Amino acid sequence: MDADIDVTAAPSGTGCAECDAVEGWWWHLRRCAACGHVGCCDSSLGQHATAHARGTGHRYVQSFEPGEQWWWDYEAQVEASGPALAPPTSRPDTQPSPGPAGRVPADWRARLEAAAQQRQR
Repeated sequence: MDADIDVTAAPSGTGCAECDAVEGWWWHLRRCAACGHVGCCDSSLGQHATAHARGTGHRYVQSFEPGEQWWWDYEAQVEASGPALAPPTSRPDTQPSPGPAGRVPADWRARLEAAAQQRQR
């Protein structure tokens, strides 16, 4: 596992890099263990963490949510474990989920539910 993890790579930011670039919003965040890229989860509209893994071959992510320590292996599609990564280990506690503050639409739940239903088709 160590070749796929860089414990010195700092997170790319406090939110999803791709969502931030277009003034978007996300549900939960994941951090790439190889390069520090922070992307949104598969329940988010953009699913940028998975897109990053597919595009780069970086297989491991760790939750970037406060209080969560779990890992995921995209290649094996199973929970994983790994070493402590460079801080910070989560988005700021003051940043809401969904987030970021000020960009989340009032109907965010309905949008996520509609997107989930569309993916199931």
